Amino acid sequence: MDMLDTLASIAADLTAAHSAKDRYQRLLGALQRIIPFDAAALLRLEGEVLIPLAAHGLLPNAMGRRYARSDHPRLESICNSSEPVRFPADSTLPDPFDGLLAKDAEALHHIHACLGCPLYVDEKLVGALTADALNPHAFDHLDQGFLRAVGAIAGAQMQTANLIGALEHSAELQGLIASDLMQDIHRRQGSQIIGSSRTMEHLRREIDLVAASDFTVMVLGETGVGKELVVRAIHAASARSDGPMLYLNCAALPETLAETELFGHIKGAFTGASRDRAGKFELANKGTLFLDEVGELPASIQAKLLRAIQEGEIQRVGSEKTIHVDVRLLVATNRDLDAEVMAGRFRADLYHRLNVYPIKVPALRERKEDIPLLTGYFCERTQRRLGLGPVRIGTNAIEILSRYSWPGNVRELENIISRAILKASSESPRGNPVIIKPIHLGGDLISINTNVQLSSPDLDPLILKEPSLQEAVQQFKKQLIQAALTKNDGNWSAAAKDLGLHRSNLHHLATRLGLRKKSK
Repeated sequence: MDMLDTLASIAADLTAAHSAKDRYQRLLGALQRIIPFDAAALLRLEGEVLIPLAAHGLLPNAMGRRYARSDHPRLESICNSSEPVRFPADSTLPDPFDGLLAKDAEALHHIHACLGCPLYVDEKLVGALTADALNPHAFDHLDQGFLRAVGAIAGAQMQTANLIGALEHSAELQGLIASDLMQDIHRRQGSQIIGSSRTMEHLRREIDLVAASDFTVMVLGETGVGKELVVRAIHAASARSDGPMLYLNCAALPETLAETELFGHIKGAFTGASRDRAGKFELANKGTLFLDEVGELPASIQAKLLRAIQEGEIQRVGSEKTIHVDVRLLVATNRDLDAEVMAGRFRADLYHRLNVYPIKVPALRERKEDIPLLTGYFCERTQRRLGLGPVRIGTNAIEILSRYSWPGNVRELENIISRAILKASSESPRGNPVIIKPIHLGGDLISINTNVQLSSPDLDPLILKEPSLQEAVQQFKKQLIQAALTKNDGNWSAAAKDLGLHRSNLHHLATRLGLRKKSK
């Protein structure tokens, strides 16, 4: 098939009923028939960052990364051009995909042929198409007019998938969030759900379905799975996305302050109430209120919360005036609320009001195929936070990460990657590539499958020790908890604060370690 036939087949795909993901992969597959690349990527421009939509010939963790224009001179050159760009074979500009080629995963600074097409829609830059080849002359025969046509069609594919509208909506959303607290959470934790596994695709469909309604949603899942990300995704996709979204952690809420935090108070309602104060329900009017760890809510407040849900009415503490509010409630918990209801610790009528549409966020061990993408994402984020050069992770390290059981879920993965990058960076001069090897994962993965073979000299023997090491770590955790309790005269809340844990998380950990009896 010649070039014109290939372009015709790509253009025909514009009217075909394909998902966005299939559309992008078909585009790259068609282009490989006429452009002899070893790797190619289609990237969407969001602000000053390029986000991968599809790739061919790159390692999976490349898809989890975000490529800031300012950090990647070649991508910046492509974005600043109105024409396709072919870089000289001897160009000294670093390539963003060095060390990420599936064909030669160990290569660093060895990509010789590189081209890029800026993608425009209605004269607006929307992304870039890149291609790399190890053969320095792979692209010499390509006609510039043909590359312009490729760029135009790729841009049209993006427009067909409605990505322009999504970008505009995302940009506008930042100015519409009314809560300073939620803005801070967005800045600290991000808002993108990373993963392409079947379970995550199902989760996204559930989010899209329930977001269109105004139902109360209960998000379930273990600690660290990303329940808060799911809640924010529901709000962002809802009709209330231009309204405020407020957050309240019920586990960190003293019982004496719970009512005023939720419903507000008037001046003089209690000692220290020096002025009127609106509660979270009032502030979230016409928007969304997210109650995290709702299973920890004091029993004395549960009846008042039930009334707020049923009647849409609240009263500030100390006031007889009824205030009408229009709030969508989203809640999250890692407790078994069915068991809490049976034990009489949680109101059954409130539980059924909250559990209108339950969504379970899968544990990381249930979607291990997403680990390379998540690893790439966390590598890129930590790299920018620490101001390092390119961060790459070895194949053996990825294999070990994929074998681990991840009791701490995605949050634990992020912590391990951050520490590994910090360790690996100490071995590389500033600005040079940072390579994560198994040795940098250290003792964090002590419960890994011990059948992993020492297939590489850089594997860390400490990772593969017998379970006695794990027992030693468990004993060390027990000693830390016991010391904190002794210091604080048996006060669990104070001990949790000293250990940097939420009270509920300390209780769960102590139960697993046998320091507390499991609640019946």
